[in-house]
Amino acid sequence: MARRIKGIAGQATAAARPAGCSGGTRSRFGIAAALAMLALSAIPSPAPAADERFEVTSIKAVRSPLADTVAALEQRNVAAARTAFDAYDSAWNGIEVYINTRSKELYDVIEHTYQAKIAKALEAAEPDTAATLADAKTMLAKFDEAIGLVSAAQPLNPLYDDVARLRIVRAHLREVVPALKAGNVAKARKSYEAFDDNWDSIEDLIKARSSDNYVAVEKGMIEIEQALMPDKPDVAKVSALVNEVMAKYNASLAEVMKEARSKK
Repeated sequence: MARRIKGIAGQATAAARPAGCSGGTRSRFGIAAALAMLALSAIPSPAPAADERFEVTSIKAVRSPLADTVAALEQRNVAAARTAFDAYDSAWNGIEVYINTRSKELYDVIEHTYQAKIAKALEAAEPDTAATLADAKTMLAKFDEAIGLVSAAQPLNPLYDDVARLRIVRAHLREVVPALKAGNVAKARKSYEAFDDNWDSIEDLIKARSSDNYVAVEKGMIEIEQALMPDKPDVAKVSALVNEVMAKYNASLAEVMKEARSKK
């Protein structure tokens, strides 16, 4: 279905997509913000092997912003630590289903013990960087334990990969409203663009479960893009539109998750 006629920055000219590409034209935001947090961490992430399966490579990719958090805390750079940990939290939402399925105990330690503790600490005006660094290092070690567990295990059924793909793409949309509420319009637009750009990779998973949900998401995406065009978007309006799209998206995601669990 064709959609997204104009760029969110308000250009009046439609940008044509290359021939052979589905999903309509694409809007473009500013590129500068995309380089944020690049190469901050001095802690190397495990290099993916050429033959590693999607589950493993996806989990390894989430390690990077967590390592960035550690590096920022080592530098006592609280602002950078907050940015990195926010990026980790968003990325984690995409792949946590793998860890939760493999080891509920390890999942709870990562999610409910260390992630919750670090997030709360970073909310303070002046966090205790030494204590938070210690927790972040322990959390990183637990995350590496999860990587080892998954790497050594037999593959889950392929439907779990579909669940993860849907959650990974959805993570960008989840960032839009919090960014707007924080007054960060540029981040809201950048996050929506990331969702828009990756929608084509998973739209068939939505369409296969419900053509009605698929059409509703497509329609809602046009409306979100248009609502984000003003210099000062209406936060309430954008929030309502995102929530509507999220509800349809989540309904199909829940079906895929149910299928995955039934074939575990």
